Parts: sequence; structure tokens; C-alpha cells
Amino acid sequence: MIDAYEDPGTPDCRGGGRYLWWLVRQQPVRSAAGALISSVWMVLLAASPYLLSRAVDEGLEPGDHEALAWWTAALFGVGAFNAWLSIMRHRTMTRLRMDANFRTVKVLVGQAVRLGAALPRRVGAGEVMTIGVGDVSTISNSLTVIGPGFGALVAYLVVAVLLLSVSVPIAVVVLLGMPAIGLLVGPLLRRLQRTETEYRERQGVLTARIADLAGGLRVLNGLGGKGLFADAFQRDSQRLRAQGYRVGSVTSWVQALGVGLPTLFLAVVTWLAARLAAQGAITVGELVSVYGFVAVLVRPVAFFVEWGYQVSRGVVAARRVVRFLSLEPMADTGTLDAPAEPSVLHDPESGVRVLPGRLTALAGARPADAEAVVDRLGRYVPSAATWGGVRLDEIVLARVRERILVADHEADLFAGPLRELVGGGDAQVIERAVRTAVAEDIVRGLPDGLDTPVDAQGRNLSGGQRQRVRLVRALLADPEVLLAIEPTSALDAHTEARLAQRLHAERSGRTTVVTTTSPLVLDRADTVCYLVDGKVAAVGGHRELLDGEPGYRALVARDEHEADETAAEEAVR
Repeated sequence: MIDAYEDPGTPDCRGGGRYLWWLVRQQPVRSAAGALISSVWMVLLAASPYLLSRAVDEGLEPGDHEALAWWTAALFGVGAFNAWLSIMRHRTMTRLRMDANFRTVKVLVGQAVRLGAALPRRVGAGEVMTIGVGDVSTISNSLTVIGPGFGALVAYLVVAVLLLSVSVPIAVVVLLGMPAIGLLVGPLLRRLQRTETEYRERQGVLTARIADLAGGLRVLNGLGGKGLFADAFQRDSQRLRAQGYRVGSVTSWVQALGVGLPTLFLAVVTWLAARLAAQGAITVGELVSVYGFVAVLVRPVAFFVEWGYQVSRGVVAARRVVRFLSLEPMADTGTLDAPAEPSVLHDPESGVRVLPGRLTALAGARPADAEAVVDRLGRYVPSAATWGGVRLDEIVLARVRERILVADHEADLFAGPLRELVGGGDAQVIERAVRTAVAEDIVRGLPDGLDTPVDAQGRNLSGGQRQRVRLVRALLADPEVLLAIEPTSALDAHTEARLAQRLHAERSGRTTVVTTTSPLVLDRADTVCYLVDGKVAAVGGHRELLDGEPGYRALVARDEHEADETAAEEAVR
């Protein structure tokens, strides 16, 4: 199977079927081995009736015990060998399936990393979850029928040839039976693709709504909107259930025909062979062999139907994967180098100017306005923002990412030891960043300190702890320009005051921007930009704006009394 660090290759994104074929071509030896083993296995299944007919005609009927013993031994040997082949077939196809699973996961993860910040703007979280959990499994399972499917075709042709030596009419019936079954099942498979596609689309929408509800349930409940969203979710889930019933209806017909048609086929051929035996056209042994051949043929025919069913579902899932892989990240149109020295960041749309080497705070009644400014200054959305007088979109994107870091207060936290979660590095450097983020209590409170495992998204940490861990990670990156979105929104006033003081001291001489309405943080800022409707209404120090801007005073006054008390406590200390 593919190694964890192995290059998964370049997928064929020209269609769902082509993607499945690319997965097969990535494992040529294993795919060929699976087809060969499956072919031999199914052909030997057909050989058993032949050996049985010889034992009857040459040993049992004339009373030749020696011949009977030889044919019986041959039958036993073939059966034992075939049992071993069955194990190897299953093992090979399992490895083929797991390789396809891991390879697809690696390709999807690589694409997610490639999209970077453009990912949430191009596709919803529910869609990604549906692809990563459901579609990957469907694709890998569809490949397990490749070997048996090819073996079924070989066994079908071998049985037809063997029947030619017994009876031409029976061989003709067998040769025509498979295409007839395909004509009956084909329309159902096409219908299954349509209903399965619609079901997957609805499932992605519903999964996204579940993620949204889980993330904002507390807010919705506080606003009285939980019932409204619950009703909408109930309607969507009922539509998904109805679509699932339609998929199940088609699937049940496909599976019923996969079992019923081969059985009916067996009955027709057996009846024809019995008539020929009664007429003396074939021997009793040949009658037994015909029955055995057709009984064995039931399995290849069922495999054909199963192959069509699984591949049909696999194509639907692969189309969704291909659609995700076809997404392109933000185009890097930059050709210029970044400024050689720390320079001014300017956002013409809002009027925000960030002077180098200073702590600048963006304060506005609508947090989304300040976040939009940060997105433009961090070059995460198209804009006319400049850096050192040069438009950001004209600078090579890699140079921008090396020196400007946007630290989102809701950035993902991966599972693993806390030390690795924040980026690792020298112990003293980590200790310094932990102190700046006022996260010492987090480290002390964990059983193994920095080596304590943290759950995905920091689920075993509180909201304030997660926020400080994110800040530790940003500080350890040590960017020239740090753009932090609401870095203290989940902290109590006492912790917030200490963090503001330490952050100002730690980032002294380097450019730092924070979005906040906390007077504790604003009071430590060198420059405060007061935003109204996304535009700069006033610029100055916190105290200056409190005296001269009534709107700004009203914005931060809700915490002013608490801020004064906390500042007084800090001054005493």
C-alpha cells in the first residue's frame, strides 16, 4: 500500500470514470494480480463440475473404482487449491481498496493544503466532510470488484467453450443470457447514478447545516433562533430521507435482479439440459456437468451485476472528488519582491494605514468590518491594499506569506501534543511565547505539560485556553507583521490586561495589528483606528479618542469601568 510519505501521483480529473481508472493504473501489479487470481479462481470453480462429470461417466457409471478415486482426488485437490486462491483474491483486493482509500485521502488533503485560505471560500465544510468520509469509502469499495469482474468475464467465456463440447444449443443460450441480463440491469444502473448524485448533493448541504448548528447553537439559542433553524433542518433531513428511499428503491431492484436473474437463468438452462438428457442427446454425466457449469455461472453473473452497481456508485463519488480537485487557489499574479525594510501597510478601501514597528488596533461596532480590513491587508481577498507603496497583489504571494501572518481567533487546532500543536522549537523560545500569551496556567494544569496530547480543535481545552494556544502558535512563527483577529475576546479582564501588556512589550519594534473593542487592549495600542461602516472615522491614541470621539467612547464604554479597575490593579503590582 501507499506509504504515508509517498507521492500519491497526479490524478486524472477529466471525469469520475477516468479518476477510477487512474487509481487502478497506480497499482498495475496488484490490479493485474487481482484479475489473474480472480480469473483462475472462477475458472477452477467451473472445473469442478467438469471433474465431477468425468467421475460419474468414467468411474461411477461403469464401476471403475480406480478412475473414480483419481477423479475424486483431482476434485479434492482443485477445491483445496481454489480455497487458497479465494483467500489470496480477498487479500489482494483488500490491499487494492486500502491503497485507493489512502491515495485518495492524500490527494484530497494535498488539495486542501494547496487551496489554503481559499478553501472555505470555495467549498463548504459539509461538502468536504461528505467527500472525505462517504465518497472516499465508496470509491475504494468500487475498486474491489475489478478483479472479480474481470474473472467473471473469463469464467463466463470458459464455461461457454466447455458447454460447446456438450451441446451447441445450451452454449448459445448461455452466451446470449449475459447480454440479456445486462440489458435489463443497465437502465437501473443509470437511474441509480442520477438518484445517488442528487442524494450526495443533499447530504453535503445537510452536513454543512449540522456543522453550522453545532458551531452556533449557543448563539442561536440566545437570539431565539434555534427553533427556526431546527425547523429548516427537519425539512432538509426529511427531503434527504425521501431521496434516500428513492436510492434504496433502485438499489433493491438492482440487488434483487442480481440474485433473481441468475437463478432464473439457471432454471432455464437446467430445464433445457434435462430435456436433452431425456432425449439421449447428452449423457447423465454431461447433464450433471451442465447443471454444475450453470450453477457456477450464477456467481460470475452476480459479480457482473455487483460490478455494475459498485462502479456506478464509485463514478458518482469520483465525480465529486474530481470537482473538488479541480478547484484552484487564489491566483498568484505577483511578480515583484516584497519591500526590503519594514514598510507601511495601507488599505485604501477603509483608509487604514499601519505604520511599521507599532501596535495598531482596529476598533469598530461590527467585528466583520475589522476582519475585512485584515483579510485585505493579509492578501486573502482581492483588493488595492499596498505594502510600501506597492500593491500586495503585485508582490509574489510566497514573499507575502513569509512576512505577514494573519492569526484568526478561530483557526483550526490539530490533535497532538501541545508542543507540536504550537509549532515546536527550542524550549526557551516556547516558554517565552507561552508567557507572552499568559498561557502558563494552561501548561501547568496539563498532566504532562507541553507533552500532553490535545484533542482535535482543542476540545479538551476551554475557549479562553484555545485562544491563548492559538496566540502562542502565532508568536512562535515570529512574523514581521502580525495581524491578529480578536486575540482576547474569550479572556477574562484580568488575563486580558496582562496579555495586552506583554504582547506590546514582546512585539516592540515589530508591526502588530489587532482587531478589538476591549479598552484593556486599546489602551496598550500605539495607534487606534476607529471604524464606522468599514471606513476610518478617526485615528489616534485610546485616551485621545475617548475624549474627542463620542461614537468611540460609546463603543468601548461598556467595559471602561472594568478596565479602569484592572489597570489600577496592574499599576499597584
